[in-house]
Amino acid sequence: MSGKIPMTKKGLEKMKEEVKKLKKEERPKVIQAIAEARAHGDISENAEYEAAKERQSHVEGKIKWLEDRIARADVIDTANHPKDRVIFGATVFLEDLDNGEKIKYTIVGEDEADVDNGSISVTSPIARALIGKQLDDTAKVITPAGIREFMILEIS
Repeated sequence: MSGKIPMTKKGLEKMKEEVKKLKKEERPKVIQAIAEARAHGDISENAEYEAAKERQSHVEGKIKWLEDRIARADVIDTANHPKDRVIFGATVFLEDLDNGEKIKYTIVGEDEADVDNGSISVTSPIARALIGKQLDDTAKVITPAGIREFMILEIS
């Protein structure tokens, strides 16, 4: 794949930490598990060996994927962004106009998104509807359940 990947500095640091952990902790564990499984004799019918090789493949694939993402990271500094408009990196406080529920989202890169913790991907329907909006604007979002409308209460 090619092209830059927008992400926050925090997201980039999290990826770097994950690579570090995979290389320093997971990779040695897998190598040890493979060595132990080999010590049990015939590897052609050794389930432990197959499982360890499968885990090694997963760990190495994850390292490669993360290193690619890190290399293509386009870190967007959100510290000096204006607070009058919703942009990448903004934290937005919304009110769902259908049910009055108050919601807080931070708009981040695709790889950083974690809806359960209030981080949504810049490519998600709600983020796309919010980008460019200002305080007290409303945003309509098409969801599987129909159109939902949100009012922007605060941008930080």
